[in-house]
Amino acid sequence: MANHPQVETVHSGADKAKLGVSLLLAAAAFVVFYVLSGQGVAVWAQWLALIVLLAAAVGVFLTSSWGKEFVGYCRDSVKELKKVVWPTRKEAMQMTLYVFLFVLVMAIFLWAADKLLEWILYSQFLGMK
Repeated sequence: MANHPQVETVHSGADKAKLGVSLLLAAAAFVVFYVLSGQGVAVWAQWLALIVLLAAAVGVFLTSSWGKEFVGYCRDSVKELKKVVWPTRKEAMQMTLYVFLFVLVMAIFLWAADKLLEWILYSQFLGMK
């Protein structure tokens, strides 16, 4: 992540109101969608109302300080993702093979340990065959 000083943001009353409005718009989107479906309104109109109200909720959220922080976080994440050095196809396939082989060896070991304990407990101690 970027070397930004840790600053605690104090959210204003307007930001809290914007968050509340965006939550109400999101809830209203689903309520309107189901109310319209119960009234026999065309399906496209239901979906249009849902999309418009959800877009309005996202728009109001993005204008708040929380939304701006979220956008900044996403931008920083993309910057960090571009810094990642991805392995070549050969390296990725080789490591995948190593993982599969390790899992296979561990499965065989656990099966053998289970059978050994089963043989010791049932055959030797309990006398069952």
